[in-house]
Amino acid sequence: MTYSVKFLPYDVKVDVKENESLIRAAMEAGVHINASCGGGGVCGKCRVLLEEGSIEGGVSEQLSKEDKEKGYRLACLSEVTSDLKVRIPVESEIDTSRLNLQAGARHTAEVMYSNIDDLREDGLFIPPVEQIYLELDPASKDDNKADVARIISHLRFKHDEHRLSMQLNLIRKIPDIIRKGDFKVTATIVRPVRKDGKNEIVNLEPFDTSDRNFAIAVDIGTTTVFGQVLDLHTGDILAEHGEFNSQISYGEDVISRIIFAEKGDGLEILQKRILETINKILEKIIKKAKIGRDEVTTITLAGNSTMTQLLLRIDPKYIRRDPYVPACTVYPPFPASEIGIALADHTIALIYPGVSSYVGGDIIAGVMASGLYRSEELTLYMDIGTNAEIVIGHKDWMVCTAASAGPAFEGGGVKFGMRAAKGAIEDFAINPETLEPMIITVGNKKAKGICGSGLITLVAKLLETGVIDSRGKFDRSLETPRIRQTDEIWEYVLVYEKDTAIERDITITEPDIDNLIRAKGAMYSAALTLLEEIGLNIKDIERIILAGGFGSYVDLESAITIGLLPEIDPEKVTYLGNGSLLGCKINSLTNALRRDVAKVVNMMTNFELASTHSYMDHYMGSLFLPHTEMNYFPKVKERLERLRK
Repeated sequence: MTYSVKFLPYDVKVDVKENESLIRAAMEAGVHINASCGGGGVCGKCRVLLEEGSIEGGVSEQLSKEDKEKGYRLACLSEVTSDLKVRIPVESEIDTSRLNLQAGARHTAEVMYSNIDDLREDGLFIPPVEQIYLELDPASKDDNKADVARIISHLRFKHDEHRLSMQLNLIRKIPDIIRKGDFKVTATIVRPVRKDGKNEIVNLEPFDTSDRNFAIAVDIGTTTVFGQVLDLHTGDILAEHGEFNSQISYGEDVISRIIFAEKGDGLEILQKRILETINKILEKIIKKAKIGRDEVTTITLAGNSTMTQLLLRIDPKYIRRDPYVPACTVYPPFPASEIGIALADHTIALIYPGVSSYVGGDIIAGVMASGLYRSEELTLYMDIGTNAEIVIGHKDWMVCTAASAGPAFEGGGVKFGMRAAKGAIEDFAINPETLEPMIITVGNKKAKGICGSGLITLVAKLLETGVIDSRGKFDRSLETPRIRQTDEIWEYVLVYEKDTAIERDITITEPDIDNLIRAKGAMYSAALTLLEEIGLNIKDIERIILAGGFGSYVDLESAITIGLLPEIDPEKVTYLGNGSLLGCKINSLTNALRRDVAKVVNMMTNFELASTHSYMDHYMGSLFLPHTEMNYFPKVKERLERLRK
């Protein structure tokens, strides 16, 4: 038996079999519902309002008594047993407006070869895929060599191109193409990474089209995906756009997605979803740039090891199993259309290599973009997110690791956590006398929840005013109605129901704070562990580079106050932004620097924290605000003591 499920406010209907889970029905309908735990029923984020019909299950301790009475249910625990009308609450709405805004002016890290003139000046402007115009001698009785030989010999003697090859599918097209162009054609050539490799001719077009050569750079993040169109003659960014990774409906973090990929057709579903996101972005940026899909000669993509394997439909299950081995770290170039990317058959996909199961191509791309591998200064590179990656080093050596920070920085694992969309609390202050809050939301809209950067500021301010102690526990003795106990959990009311957009009080709870403490502890202790393993300490760090969208918005003082970042002179902290995307851009512009990628990968020594004994000791010490060892944070200690006098 099948039933019809209608999702409001989208007016989308889907027919599903009896006893199908409501969250699976939403996936089939293409409707997003927050599901931080991947459908395990423990995060409470997939709450929906049942307006008509009846379901089996859906009730959990994650729902308050008031929610249950209103008709809210958890989609992941609900089974369809009748025709339904279900309303998706506003906190599950996907809002990409913040994704496509630039962060405000900050102390920005220098980007290596940020423009094409620098590349030309150093003789490095050699795109991985290049177009060359050829005026061939027409075939005649006196010159009747084969069409392919004519093209190759012309390239060899007139353009000094050697070690040339082409595939059978192109050879089939060549006779008609060169005659259509009256022996005037444009060849598209893919450069090898190795100097002794072959240059492959992948396309031939009639007439001179060499001035229309474009590349696309794509960062595949666990939460977000960004793309850019680049003009390979000027180096200009012609268009860019970001979208949420549609895989988030199957889990907020890589582990949840690996687990999903192991079930039935899970791997195929996740590949399909990421391709849908990439192709949606391509459609928008190609249209905005006013170019043709067949004019794109290369697409460079970077993502963490799990995202890369899911894109390529490579089973990632061994990434999460000891000894944590990825299927591959270096991938060959291949036609983008081969895996379903909506570009021409001759468009070549280049995948950034990784180092280990949890240090992937996105980090290598960021290290390349920042020029860390050429720096004299001892640098700490941090990409803060669900899976937080860290690199420490300079031009002579680098060490790296990844810490499983959890989804707190992305708003996951927090009762009212959300992504940085309109209505998310992003800034916070508290009156030390009355303990009344002042909040600022993204877009100055009614509050819907708390984003990751807002959570950091919030916890820092609560610590400074003594509302919470170093363990993240509320001071029960303070006389304010905002500190209360609900369902045996202590919380602080940020916004009362009448002033929210979600028809209930927005609070921060002790479990929320505990999740943040564990997330920041994972990052800080990972940095301490790496330094200790190479015989250095936190005071030896000369520069910090923060990468990723989250790093662009986080308040530096608050991050240091809670112990997320080492205490360092603010002038020594720089913000790279989306280092993965920047690295893809550089890769698109110069084949010469592609050779450095292999050098960078070989320079990096990876540490698996799970098998590094000192990590757990450092982690336990980091489970306080800011740390059990206050000598790491002397200025924070002094400020807290002064504020509490």
